[in-house]
Amino acid sequence: MHQPPDWQLPPGVNRGLWDYLHDPTLARQYDESLAGTPLLTVDLKFAERHFSRPGRLIDLGCGTGRLLLPFAARGFWVLGVDLSAEMLRVVGEKAVAAGVTVHRLQANLVQLDGIADASFDYAACLFSTLGMIAGAEARLAVLRHVYRMLRPGGVFVLHAHNRWFSLWDRGGRRWLLRDLFGGNGDRPMPAHRGIAGLALHHFTRRELLGLLTETGFEVDAVLPVSLRTDGRLSLPWWFSGLRAYGYLVAARRR
Repeated sequence: MHQPPDWQLPPGVNRGLWDYLHDPTLARQYDESLAGTPLLTVDLKFAERHFSRPGRLIDLGCGTGRLLLPFAARGFWVLGVDLSAEMLRVVGEKAVAAGVTVHRLQANLVQLDGIADASFDYAACLFSTLGMIAGAEARLAVLRHVYRMLRPGGVFVLHAHNRWFSLWDRGGRRWLLRDLFGGNGDRPMPAHRGIAGLALHHFTRRELLGLLTETGFEVDAVLPVSLRTDGRLSLPWWFSGLRAYGYLVAARRR
């Protein structure tokens, strides 16, 4: 595998993320490693509610295609975008096995200028993919691409982790205290398969919705999610900003 020097890494991609996405065995074990994760069911149902009828759907950071395949089976024209070539190979294999058509594009989510304006009815960026993009300007660039790629009235479904949920574990409290004094919301992640240097941006609800409205979106729905087996947050009206593990958001291009 070609290892570019740090100065040649794509915008929004640090060394840890580059190594993670280019691990040759990660994609082959990805589905198994996430089996039973409640969010995988909750976010799919959330997308089903907001992607109401067949149209053109783009999945940004599609992984192994868990969103793409069911929507392709329902008659959607689907495109999966990921920086990992091996993830996209797995998507292709799964699509053939399922007898559906899934279009694939290997690309950096910050650099999607080649995709035409107003060419999709729906867009998704799930499983905190936006939080893996390094740098506030790079994350904003991704959202601007989503906005311009959607047709007027097009719907975007997004998932992000909640920064304040870090209060509920000791290491999180230490990180949050440091972050409050000059941090940027990026929480270091444990080494994965020997790959270090990964970080995940954790959003406050205000920050997340503010970025969407700044980009031009109109927010239709916000669903706080939890670590319960059904992924739902009980009594969501009660301090959800502190109790939610993350948020699912549906937003619409004006």
